[in-house]
This record gives sequence, structure tokens and C-alpha cells, in this order.
Amino acid sequence: MMLFLIGMAILAIGYFTYGSVVEKTLGPDERKTCAFTHTDGLDYVPMSGWRNMLIHLLNIAGTGPIIGAILGIRFGAIAFLVIPIGNVLGGATHDFLSGFMSMRSNGASMPTIAKDNLGKVFGTAYLWIFTILLLLVTAVFVNVPATQLARYAGGSDCAFWIFVVVIFGYYAASTIFPIDKVIGRAYPLFGFLLMLGTIALLAMLIFYVARGDFQLGETTGFMEHMSKAPHGPFVPLFFVTVSCGMISGFHATQTTIVARTMKTEKQAKATFYGMMVLEGVIAMIWAAAAMALYNNSPELMHINPNMVLAKIADTFLGKTFGAVATGAVVIQAITSGDTSLRSCRMNLCEQLNIRDRSLVRQLTVCMPMFIVIIGFLWWSNASASGFNQLWNYFAWGNQLLSASMLLTATVWMIRTRRNWLVAAGPAVFMTFIVFCFIMWTSPKHPSQPYGLGLDLGVSIAIGVVLTVITISAVIWHGFRMKKLKGLDSI
Repeated sequence: MMLFLIGMAILAIGYFTYGSVVEKTLGPDERKTCAFTHTDGLDYVPMSGWRNMLIHLLNIAGTGPIIGAILGIRFGAIAFLVIPIGNVLGGATHDFLSGFMSMRSNGASMPTIAKDNLGKVFGTAYLWIFTILLLLVTAVFVNVPATQLARYAGGSDCAFWIFVVVIFGYYAASTIFPIDKVIGRAYPLFGFLLMLGTIALLAMLIFYVARGDFQLGETTGFMEHMSKAPHGPFVPLFFVTVSCGMISGFHATQTTIVARTMKTEKQAKATFYGMMVLEGVIAMIWAAAAMALYNNSPELMHINPNMVLAKIADTFLGKTFGAVATGAVVIQAITSGDTSLRSCRMNLCEQLNIRDRSLVRQLTVCMPMFIVIIGFLWWSNASASGFNQLWNYFAWGNQLLSASMLLTATVWMIRTRRNWLVAAGPAVFMTFIVFCFIMWTSPKHPSQPYGLGLDLGVSIAIGVVLTVITISAVIWHGFRMKKLKGLDSI
């Protein structure tokens, strides 16, 4: 319990302290934003600060901070400290940097910013990872809510596919219509349901723990099953598994959406840094609920996290009110899936220089994406291991994207004569995690993506060497770009 409370305090204090350090480093001012200078009635639409904060929170708070937390707490109570520290120093900083860079680049997406700062080859690679990740995310965030809703409708395959059609139909509408017409109007209701479910879960968790029905410490049963559960080594797997509640490259795909709607840069800290901290709070609550459940029923550590999610809702809120927590999860998935598809459409239009904002033109751009996503959905349901494979590849690509964004931000901050260590610090760590994970992971480990499958010690050593080479090259490139093409004006 104490570690949980300390972790929550780190998140709160971190927002007001380190968040202010990052804000001072970036230096938001009163200049006119791209929401006014590039207004187009579709994506560049000025919106109020509270609405932008709500949109960004719902964009990033998908099932990642929940599923990731349920899986991550299997590593032990240390997760209650690592999640908030990683969030404050890495994840929230990552979101702030990507959103601010987009605002200062007239709402450009991260592949464009990466190309401008790290060259065409890196930018092209970033574009492919960016696009594939968004399509994977959309497939995941159709699958999860459809599965949860179908469970309440009897659990049949027919019910699942009916909900898939309904959810996907909403995604299509939120992708091609003006942001203030669908997303801007639906999100206040979605936000209310999300907060209601989260607060209800926290309240009942505190009640049951205080009454002595559940514990948040590592019980004997928990420790015995933790050693048998297929969670893998803490480094690097924990930092890939938890991802969204701590740091997520997916968020850099979402910050551009809000960067195009913000009325003033002064909203940036609360919107980008603050909402990521709030996502960390959500992850901590679900991690605590999962640990409490695992302590009483440690055998649950060995089953699919989607089933654990449902069990948490039923256990702490009952069959009826458990629907409230499940509804919050469904909302989180839907409000990340819709903007994933929208971000993908925005990026493709940007890369192809499509300026036609007509409904027919936007729908034409989206049709190939729809086909690919349907293929991912079919794959994820073709076998029992389909969803696990889908999730693992999403998590792997997610952290690869976070490292890439932070490397891009390091160069950008060097060129703009800012304190680049703010970006370089988490960039070093995430680059190491990505390299180490690729070296270690292999299908010979339980439910892991393809990799080289090397010994863990060898993987760590190679990861350190490759990280040193990479970060040295990026810093050298940044100072070279600063000398050739500094960016004093931004």
C-alpha cells in the first residue's frame, strides 16, 4: 500500500516540479497558433483548452495503461515506483516535446519532423513504423471493446462481429468528419464515463483494502506464482509491456491532432504533460486492482489479461456496477482507436500533399486503411494466440517509436538552442530498451515477437554498445545541423 501511495505522490509532485522544468525549457509564448494560421474546418479548428485536454487524455488513455498495468504488476510491487518515475521523466516529457514540436512546425506530423531533423532515410523509416503502428492500434482498439461488449451480450462470435461493425462505423465517421463535429461533441460524454468508472474502481479498491479483504503487498502466493508466470526478465520486458502508462511512442501520433486545435501555447503543459500524468494515475489504479486480485487468486496471473480485466470489474464493483468499469475500458479503447485512424489519415494526406478536404477525397484515402485493419482483426481472432501476437507487436513497435521521437526531439532541441538533455536522457534509456529487446526476444520465449533470441546478458551488452553509438551519432548530427541550419526562430 505504501509503495502505491508513494507512486501516486510522485506523479502529482512531478507535474508541478519537473513538468515546470520542461515547460521553461521549451518556452511557450503568446504567438498565434496554427489552429488560427492554417484553419481549414477539418483538422485545424480552434477549440477550448478544457476540450483539448479531454481529447488528448482520451486519445492516449486506451487499453494500453490498463492491459499494460495488469501485465506489468506481475513483475512485483516495484511497478508502483517505476511506472510514475518513468511517466514523469519520460512519458509526460515525450508527449510535451512531440506536441510542442508539432505546434511550432505548423501542425506537422512526427514523420515530417523526423525527416526535417534526422534526414530522409530516418524520416521514411519513421513513416512506415508510424503508419503500421496506427493500423495495429486501431485493430487492437476495435478488438478489445468489441470483446468486452460481446461478453455482456452473451459472448457469441456473432455478437462480437456486430460490435466490430458498430465500432468501426464510428471510427470511420470520426476520421473523415471535422474534429469539432464528432470527436469534439462526443468526448465530453466519453470523458465523464471514463472518470466515473476510474473513480468508482479506486473508491471500491480503497474500501476493500482498508477492510482487509485484499492486500497490495507481495503475498507468499503472489511471489510463488510470479516466479512461474510468463512475464520474462524485468529488463527489457517490463518497459515494453507497461508502455502506455509510463511512456508510449503511440502518443506522438496523437499530439499532432491537438496541436492543430490549440488556441494558445500556454495550454501545452496541462494538455500534453498533464494528461500523460493523469494516464499514469489510471495505470496505477488498475495495477493496484490487479495486484489485489492476484494476491487473493494468484492463479489468475497465468490467464489472458482481457479476462483479468473483466474479473477486476466484477470483483470490485459487482456484476452490475462492474459494467461501469468495463464501460470505462471500452471508452478508453474507442477514443484511442478513432483518433488513431484519424491521425493515420492526416499523416497520409500530409505525405501525399493532398489538400482536398472534401468528404469523397478523404474517404478515398481511408479505404486502403480500412482493408488493412479488417485483415488485422481477422488475424487477431483466427486463433487463441492471435490477440497476444497482435498486442506484442504493437508494444514492440510502440517503444521503437518512442525512442525515435526522443532522438528526433534531441536534434530539434540542439538546433533550437534549448537544453537538449531533457530529451536525450529518456532517449538514451528507451533506445537501450529497444535494442536490448530486439536482441533478446524470440518466439522461444512465451508469446514473444520475432527477434534474435540471444542470451539476456549478451543482449544487454549489445544494447549498451548500440545505444552509445546511436546517441553519439544523433548528438553529433544535431550540432552539425545547428551549425549549418540553426532554428533560432522557433
